[in-house]
Amino acid sequence: MPILQKSSPRRRRRFDNVLAVLLLAAVIGAGLWFWWHQKHPTKPERPRPVLLAPAVIAPPVPPVEKSKPDSILVALPSPADFPRPVRNVFEAQVALARRGISPGSLDGATGAQTRSAIAAFQRSQNLSASGRLDTSTQALLALEVPVLADYLVTTNDLARLQPLGKTWLEKSRQSALDYETVLELVAERAHSHPLLIQKLNPGVDWTRVVAGTALKIPDVTYPDPAANASFVVIHLSEKVLEAFDARTNLLAHVPCSIAARVEKRPVGELHVSVIAPNPNYTFDPAVFPESPEAQAIGHKLILPPGPNNPVGVAWIGLDRPGYGMHGTPAPEQVGRTESHGCFRLANWDAEYLLKLSWVGLPVEVVP
Repeated sequence: MPILQKSSPRRRRRFDNVLAVLLLAAVIGAGLWFWWHQKHPTKPERPRPVLLAPAVIAPPVPPVEKSKPDSILVALPSPADFPRPVRNVFEAQVALARRGISPGSLDGATGAQTRSAIAAFQRSQNLSASGRLDTSTQALLALEVPVLADYLVTTNDLARLQPLGKTWLEKSRQSALDYETVLELVAERAHSHPLLIQKLNPGVDWTRVVAGTALKIPDVTYPDPAANASFVVIHLSEKVLEAFDARTNLLAHVPCSIAARVEKRPVGELHVSVIAPNPNYTFDPAVFPESPEAQAIGHKLILPPGPNNPVGVAWIGLDRPGYGMHGTPAPEQVGRTESHGCFRLANWDAEYLLKLSWVGLPVEVVP
């Protein structure tokens, strides 16, 4: 068993001195640390920013201005009130149409075709093409005359009316594929949706319209073309057709329908090959394989001219067999993807394009 020896007094004093020095150093160190942090407080570390991909911010959608009878059925102003800026969507639609920029069937409501027409006008005036009816656009869309006009139904109007056959065979046996009702006739003459014509004339019984009936309709006439178009561009993605002069000034902007099937949509440069106002229509069953009636007929039919003809009142054929730009008996449906390949326009737009066209006119179709 080991023997424990007692430490000497000298060794004990040396140990006590070392311990005292260490304690003194610790106290001094702690004091210095406290003094330093009082004079130089530690700043909290900032969090590092998280880098994200830039967000794609969609432009705000302009509020839809719904058509209301009160906003359209206003007292006719005096000619002394003009010229003046447009005051609402309906007036803007009329002012655009008078410049050959079609917002589709006039209806007094903001829709995709109206916004597209406003944007086309803004581009022609070197404004930001927002498609909104802002103050600057309203000022430039000045009205020279009132937006409404009187229309008297005539005996000739009534004489044109006839029921439309339900089948291809019935249509081929008619004297003409003309209007069925006065409402249809007047709406198309005014570039308008039939519902708008009804709103403008709330007291009219449309089943008993007689000669001499006075109606209020939008006063719309396209400008007389100063020259033929130099080229036409069809934008498939926007379902819009535009015609330009030699100096690239916009002559016409109109909505159009395109082929339902992508492979039926021609892309590239085409040319006008034939111009036919008020054409008849050759019904070929081979073009309508989805129609049981067409397959039952089994042979071609010739349908007479008229606004209810399948190609409307104008045919502008292209140098690709079976393709053309033409009118339609259903102008309210223009702007859809539903045709067999041709470019459908409202009858009034097809008639105007016919005035601008010539054989050989370049037509560029872009995606």
